[in-house]
Amino acid sequence: MANQKVIIIGPAFPFRGGIANFNNALANAYNTREDEVTLFSFVLQYPSFLFPGTTQYEDGLPPKGLNIIPIINSINPFNWVKVARKVNEHKPDLVIIRYWLPFMSPCLGSIARLLNKNIKILAITDNVIPHEKRFGDKILTKYFVKSCDAFLALSRSVLDDLTYFTNSSPMKFIPHPIYDVFGKKVSKNEAIKNLKLSSENKYLLFFGFVRKYKGLDLMLKAMADRRIQELGVKLIVAGEFYDNKNEYIELISKLGIDKQVILHSSFISSNMVKNYFCASDMITQTYKNATQSGVTQIAYHFERPMLVTDVGGLAE
Repeated sequence: MANQKVIIIGPAFPFRGGIANFNNALANAYNTREDEVTLFSFVLQYPSFLFPGTTQYEDGLPPKGLNIIPIINSINPFNWVKVARKVNEHKPDLVIIRYWLPFMSPCLGSIARLLNKNIKILAITDNVIPHEKRFGDKILTKYFVKSCDAFLALSRSVLDDLTYFTNSSPMKFIPHPIYDVFGKKVSKNEAIKNLKLSSENKYLLFFGFVRKYKGLDLMLKAMADRRIQELGVKLIVAGEFYDNKNEYIELISKLGIDKQVILHSSFISSNMVKNYFCASDMITQTYKNATQSGVTQIAYHFERPMLVTDVGGLAE
């Protein structure tokens, strides 16, 4: 098979989070095949007043061997014309666009519509219907969907959601790949030591950005169960709060589980992820709704059992 020229449109280093990690890994996979791959990332992903966290960026060195072009401004239509022109200049065989939020539809959909007609556009859809619904979501998503030639869904629930918007385009479900970008396993004792935890306890882990749909409140209420308390189990909450943190602190106090919950409420850097998973005896995902989760794939990589609610694509 002749080498392909591929462009991936979506967040990449130094943007943080699962989608950026996925895109970096996908580009590496194309490099391994000796395809020519370029990542078109953002100069502005979210305006600061719309971003609930402390920073959109991660520290550290950029991944080796990746051609990342920061160029996209998600709220500037004149920029979208510029981006499409740059993509067309590369004359790619395939453009892959990551879609995860209706907010991105005007930007990503417009870029797609401005590409040369001979360029095939594949959308990798993390979410089609968002976890936290807003007025206009369906109109925005339809605008994006109508600009693509084919779709890849990372869960069956997202594949089902796609049929609401199109039945004419090819679409396929491929399970979310296992993340192997966070290093090799370390021993539980080493991980506990690195996190400065006691080796006398067993640990459950709630990992990632805290949002209402992820159901941390359900896990906290479970920790108040006398049977759990008698086991000497502690819950590590590792991740930045995108909700009101004080609401959770008040719930912890109200339930009387202050000594059972360990809050590490900041973004977890990539080099520390292995310690949280390897120190834990079980990973918890008490989500109220979901499509798929990168946390699941990290747990698989570090060979940790999971407790998940039967919602969306989690059970897959």
